Amino acid sequence: MHVALRPRSGCLVLCLCLSVLTLLLQSLWVPTEMTSDEPAGRSPEEQGQRGLGFRRLSLRLEALSTQVQRLSKERDITRLTRDDLSLLLHSFRQDQQGLVLLVERELKRVSQRLDHLSRHQTNTATPHEDLRPHTAKGPSEKCEVPVDAAYPLCTEKVEFLRARWQADPCYAFYGVDGTICSILAYLSQIEDFCPPRHGRNNPAVPWHPKNHSYTERAETRTTLAPLYALLRNSTGPAMNFIRSRVERMSDRWIQAGLWMRQGRNKTVTGQMRVLLYTGALAGSVGQRFEALVKRGGPLGELVQWADLSACLTILGHNLTFSTSLQQLHSLIGAAPGRGSCPIQRPLTFDLIYTDYHGLSHLHGAMGLAFLHYKCRFRILDSFGTEPAFNLGSYARSTGYQTLWGSWGLQPLQYMTMFPHTPDNSFLGFVSEELAREGAREEELEPEGYRKDRIAVVYGKQDYMWQGKSEYVGLINEALETHATVYQPEGHTSNLPSFIRNHGLLTQEDFLRLLRRAKVFVGLGFPYEGPAPIEAIALGCVFLQPRFDPPHSSHNNDFYKGKPTTRQISSQHPYAESFIGKPHVWTVDMTNKTNVMEAVRAILHTEVKPFTPRELTSEGMLERVHSYITHQNFCTQSAPTWPPESALRIHLGPLGQSCVSVCRQSSHVCEPALFHHLNTPAAFTRLGISCSSTGQEANHLFPSYSPWGRHCGLQQEPLLFSCAGSDSSHRRLCPCRAHLPGQVALCPDCL
Repeated sequence: MHVALRPRSGCLVLCLCLSVLTLLLQSLWVPTEMTSDEPAGRSPEEQGQRGLGFRRLSLRLEALSTQVQRLSKERDITRLTRDDLSLLLHSFRQDQQGLVLLVERELKRVSQRLDHLSRHQTNTATPHEDLRPHTAKGPSEKCEVPVDAAYPLCTEKVEFLRARWQADPCYAFYGVDGTICSILAYLSQIEDFCPPRHGRNNPAVPWHPKNHSYTERAETRTTLAPLYALLRNSTGPAMNFIRSRVERMSDRWIQAGLWMRQGRNKTVTGQMRVLLYTGALAGSVGQRFEALVKRGGPLGELVQWADLSACLTILGHNLTFSTSLQQLHSLIGAAPGRGSCPIQRPLTFDLIYTDYHGLSHLHGAMGLAFLHYKCRFRILDSFGTEPAFNLGSYARSTGYQTLWGSWGLQPLQYMTMFPHTPDNSFLGFVSEELAREGAREEELEPEGYRKDRIAVVYGKQDYMWQGKSEYVGLINEALETHATVYQPEGHTSNLPSFIRNHGLLTQEDFLRLLRRAKVFVGLGFPYEGPAPIEAIALGCVFLQPRFDPPHSSHNNDFYKGKPTTRQISSQHPYAESFIGKPHVWTVDMTNKTNVMEAVRAILHTEVKPFTPRELTSEGMLERVHSYITHQNFCTQSAPTWPPESALRIHLGPLGQSCVSVCRQSSHVCEPALFHHLNTPAAFTRLGISCSSTGQEANHLFPSYSPWGRHCGLQQEPLLFSCAGSDSSHRRLCPCRAHLPGQVALCPDCL
């Protein structure tokens, strides 16, 4: 079959091919002035000879290209004859052999030059030179994978890296080049999975924790100046909120610092190097969060970050604050790449406070080092993580796995906003009140808590009001009703016509409105935020809906997927259970009589401002100081705080969790005391005769099963759980007393 090729098209194709080859050769020729690593002593003339061959080749190809273009553009030639094409190809063939030899010669020179540069860079000190494993072999050295019982995973890791070493640039950064020798060097000197090679003294891997002695004491401060310096250059709505809150509350923190200084029996600790990394504000997640803040989105987490940073500053610790993933990598010494390799140096922070997003970022940047340093992490977790969800293998096998959890931390490393999950540590926040300089003169009088006949509705976005018009209308019959709902420009309001909407207010204006209001009205969402506590602190009564049935992960989209089995009986369970009447009234929102009776009772009750001690600046300082002083999750030994003297053992009824069992005796469940009663002797002390006793990894243990009189002991300490309950088990519970208004601490804890 004969295919006709249009002469002009053929010329253009040939021209294009020659041009591409010319550009390729030009790109390989590097002018002398662009190389900065020339060996000393070479003359400019000698240096100029390097590119001469390539330039000559380039010029010859350009000439051929020009000839083809000229032939294709001749006006008087409408068809390229066979003789013309033959002549052109014959001319090209004459140069073909010389071109091939010239290309081979120049490529060889390029290869030699690259080898020289590689050797030159190897002999030049670099910042990471000491981190790369030593892989040099002697003339007769042969690398074989060792078989050593002390390193059972060595062979498996070698095979993994042989197949995957190019999947992450960090392996090449540490010197892996695909050879067995380089892989063994990496696995023995960086990851510690293989034995030292040929009897070499293998030093500790470079990122392992070093013994650290605190050279400076944490002296209580009476200034927030160090924190202001950290926050000064931060931008964005979220960081502006944090900075503004710290500034507004500075006087209260300073007064609390003076109180701490004067306190007696305060244990002095070493000055901790602390990183605060707000993962929710980093990357694309941070961009979405910032957008929500502008529209009145969730601020509870930001309240905690602001108060935690101020608290740690007053306690005298050395803080670093970051909202950048790139900066996090720099701060922890992450190796370049995708996070498969360990960090380059020992972690320089004694504590890292972060959130679930930040925990994921740390995991993705630290490689194997994550497991070694995770005991230093503290996770801000508003709604709590129960032990059954925390241990990955157990969660997968028992149906407790969710998108959150499964990190295998000590459950007390999770820090909650309210003390609803005693398996976690209660971090809390500080209830904000209107500063004296922001109050009107009449508000500073003793009777200044007297209220106007108005109600403020808790809900800053339209969707929170859906289906609530009748409920709010009942309240409006007795009280002038105000709102602070975000209203986009150009959008019509969907609020009932009787509502006086102020739009989004600054925090100062919002607190001033609450100071005037008699009632703060909950709509059922958001759950468990700080605003109701601040309203109560300003003398408001919080009116909230009861949930029947309680909201949980089984019937509520918000809690679905969260690592908790909690049953939420109202919008704010802490306010309902820990504060209660007359400050908090919980009603059936669909029962008109119940709502109106509550409103009438509230109007006839004078309520003074109230703040639980644990939500004051002094209470938070006391609590966080105790955590830093006594909580140590980096030791293999059983916890010694709270002391055993605080333990009160209770055997609960069938189907009740230890949270409920301890609460019924006005105590709280203390998971750090479980190990004291995880023995057969604990059952004997309660007069229980066990026909059989066994150990099992089960979040319900230790417990007693009446059927068969079986006593179950806990095999996995990470599964000690205050929250677990089951209708066939009676939980053995470690309860303790607590200080008035401070459930996180016991009388023997200080």
